Amino acid sequence: MYRNIFVLLMVAGIGILSSCHNNGVKDDTADDSARNRIVQQSDGTIALKVDNAACYSDRTNPSSNTAEWNVVVSKSGRYDVWLSSATRDTTNLHYQSLVKFNFQDNRLEAHPECDKVIHNAGDVVYPFYKTDSFLGSLYIQNPGEYNVQVISDGIQPKADQNTSIGSTRMLSVVLKPITH
Repeated sequence: MYRNIFVLLMVAGIGILSSCHNNGVKDDTADDSARNRIVQQSDGTIALKVDNAACYSDRTNPSSNTAEWNVVVSKSGRYDVWLSSATRDTTNLHYQSLVKFNFQDNRLEAHPECDKVIHNAGDVVYPFYKTDSFLGSLYIQNPGEYNVQVISDGIQPKADQNTSIGSTRMLSVVLKPITH
């Protein structure tokens, strides 16, 4: 709980804050926690799309851009964590700093590299390509509702997504159950 309070205070203290969804204008009638609540799929996969996240961006220091979701986990176990990006350059994703993935007491940090190129992806259009990067794995011990946070310069405000030619932007994070 103290960690969540610290994170909220840290995000609130960042220079100019704006939402990925509404260009910095907060809609008091919107229920952010219900909008970004993600339920685990029947096959165990947890798909966290940036477009469904509560997002905060800092134009002066993009490495502190943040996306957060509330995740309802119904199956405990070990999960591989994959990051999906839209990029023009599949040989270098151009993330300026480490991507930080926080799930309860688990923290993964990685500099994303292109592990897979997804051909004919419906959520990106040419000249961009969709890539997947392996961030690591984690163990979720108990079912329940959790706050998940990603900090990365690849999280871009929706208004900037079409104007940042040549850069890479984060599309989603997917937790896939490891089955033996």
